[in-house]
Amino acid sequence: MRDFASSPMPLDQAHGLRRLFARHRVTTVPVVSNPHVGFGGIMLERLCAAFGEHGLHVLVVDASERAHAASERALVDLADAIEPLSTQVSYLAARGLPIRYVDATGSTAPFLRALGEAAPRAEVVLVHAPAGDLCRLFARSAALARAGGDDAAAPRPLLLADDRPASVTHAYAAMKLLTQRAGLVVHELLLGAAPNSPRAERIAMQLATCADDFLGAVLRDWVQLDPATHATEPASEALRRLVRERLGPQAAEAPCYVDRPPLRADRHAGMN
Repeated sequence: MRDFASSPMPLDQAHGLRRLFARHRVTTVPVVSNPHVGFGGIMLERLCAAFGEHGLHVLVVDASERAHAASERALVDLADAIEPLSTQVSYLAARGLPIRYVDATGSTAPFLRALGEAAPRAEVVLVHAPAGDLCRLFARSAALARAGGDDAAAPRPLLLADDRPASVTHAYAAMKLLTQRAGLVVHELLLGAAPNSPRAERIAMQLATCADDFLGAVLRDWVQLDPATHATEPASEALRRLVRERLGPQAAEAPCYVDRPPLRADRHAGMN
């Protein structure tokens, strides 16, 4: 198991500096909550595990419909409300919390800055929230990326769905809201379905077609996750690919570690 207080000796001074500055980059992933998904907590856990394989510390900010409401202490000291679930994963119950940071323009982007100050150790921040909340959090980042001509810097929402119609309808509605209200036009999908599901690929293709035909949006990638997969099993190659592309150059800088403890059981069900 990896000790975050120690790290391998750098090969040379430049290599050490690259690792130092790479560790200060934070990857923020907007994860669109879906109350119609039966195994959302498991899907988040698998996502955390895939990032953890790169030796990165993950903060899960759970502002979803099913999350616990933010505690009173979160309003006084945000850092004090962040709970460690393992050596590589921390958790913040944040339902109703982002709107407390709304500014005069209606943006809640100041909440993201507050998270950075409260959790300086976090290298990956998963913000699990309804589409409307994510619009307020990330619309400004999308606008700045467009203004700077840096499309790669624009946030890419990660949709959650399973192979039941209600969850797929909700995922499409969320994609429509994020595209039209926040200008977030590139999306990815985690689809919870058994390996032999006859509907999984068809669902992903239908979402991609509807995004292109009706929204002018793009479903860039999708990954099928088996809800029955045990937490200790390695991430699938498809999920590893999605995570590597999210991390970009940081994936090459961070060593890969696969030995990790599971999340605490009492929070496993809460991430849903």
